[in-house]
Amino acid sequence: MASEMADAIRQLIAEKGISEDLIVKTVEEALMAAYKKKYGTNENAVVRFRDNYEGVDVYAKKTIVEELDDPVLEIELGEAKAYSEEAEVGDILELPVDPREFDLQSVMLAKQTTRQSLREISRDTQYAEYKSKVGEIIIGYFQREKNGNIFVDLGKIEGIFPKKYQSPRESYHMGDRIKAMIVEVEKGRMGPMIVLSRTHAEFVKKILELEVPEIYDNTVDVFKIVREPGYRTKIAVFSKREDIDPVGACVGLKGIRIQAIIRELEGEKVDILKYEVDPKRFIRNALSPAEVREVYILDEAKHVALAVVADSQLSVAIGKQGLNVRLANRLCDWNIDVKTEEQFLQMDRSSDLKRAVSELFGESYEEESAGIAELPGIEAPWVEALAAAGVSSVEDFLALGPEQLAAIQGLDTETLDKIRAIIDENVEVVEEAEAETAAAESDEVYECPECGARVTPEMSHCPSCNVELSFEYEDDQGE
Repeated sequence: MASEMADAIRQLIAEKGISEDLIVKTVEEALMAAYKKKYGTNENAVVRFRDNYEGVDVYAKKTIVEELDDPVLEIELGEAKAYSEEAEVGDILELPVDPREFDLQSVMLAKQTTRQSLREISRDTQYAEYKSKVGEIIIGYFQREKNGNIFVDLGKIEGIFPKKYQSPRESYHMGDRIKAMIVEVEKGRMGPMIVLSRTHAEFVKKILELEVPEIYDNTVDVFKIVREPGYRTKIAVFSKREDIDPVGACVGLKGIRIQAIIRELEGEKVDILKYEVDPKRFIRNALSPAEVREVYILDEAKHVALAVVADSQLSVAIGKQGLNVRLANRLCDWNIDVKTEEQFLQMDRSSDLKRAVSELFGESYEEESAGIAELPGIEAPWVEALAAAGVSSVEDFLALGPEQLAAIQGLDTETLDKIRAIIDENVEVVEEAEAETAAAESDEVYECPECGARVTPEMSHCPSCNVELSFEYEDDQGE
């Protein structure tokens, strides 16, 4: 019986991860509760474990008195002499108590209290253990599946691998080994719930740390990771040491390191690129694997840029359904428009001139070319078809004639009408003739009658000779 207690304690420590002190305290509290149930108080009760937990003893501390008043707390001198001949009035004796003297109800209460306490301790211990591991990689095995959610055997506990955190490239079967990251730990009625993920960008960083020692020891730092799980990941890295090539360190000799990362992601495309402080160079790198000829900053405050690529590189820069340029936008935190060299040369020269002048004088350039992909209701296949035809902005679309629009592959007449309706609803188009007339009216200039200096209707005095000015206007009937 004694060895059974020792085995039970050792099993709780090994399997449940409960500390030795907590187990001892729980058993002690249960015996104290049973003692109180039997005798009405436990103030004089003492619980002692034997060596190596081979057993536990309960003692009652009683004061020696001449005349007995409280049999629970006191013992007569004559009875005390039977335990110790040297006993005297006022001394305290510790008398052994046989737990079998406890009534059945007390014993059942002690057992129930112990089980409940140990379960709570086990849950709290596991919660604290896994809560400290949030963000770490863990390995488990496919146990069962329900509604697309996979339950993973983690050894001491079960984890849940939600469908939304599973890569669309991956599929699992019973007993499969699963490497995932702990992203959340929640307290549940039956114990902590461990939430796993393979789609978070942080998961890729942890894989990088496992495969690239330079990242683990901070010789190479990760600036940012953006990801479309199952399709493409872009990773910007840098190093504070000039003698270290951060991209080369991540790629490895003959690409061995990057290939290990791609295998772990089940063939997902991974772009490793160098982070640059200069936004032009960073945007150029972010659009890899496309080769970018030049990058122009259109609006630094609003983070708007234009990347010029060769005709053969346009589809590579934009990517399937705009994925490559979309990830580049997120990585750089810039709104990047991609054009071919021919499209760039055909851009409105007056807009270029205005932009150059405004930049020269430090003024902000207000004119913007709205991207078709940014309009509400525009679908990704439409954007891809337009981009293949060299159309990425509203201006590009409006500049095409009916025959040119009809020649765009992948878009029928009904779809083109829908795109035009969306543009009419969301974009205010100002005709060039109206704009020129408005500009001419706003730029009307007069001459001072006294000195001939240039003056405007807003002036009350000539800036040159200070003569008082008065402007008279004719109405539309010439009165």
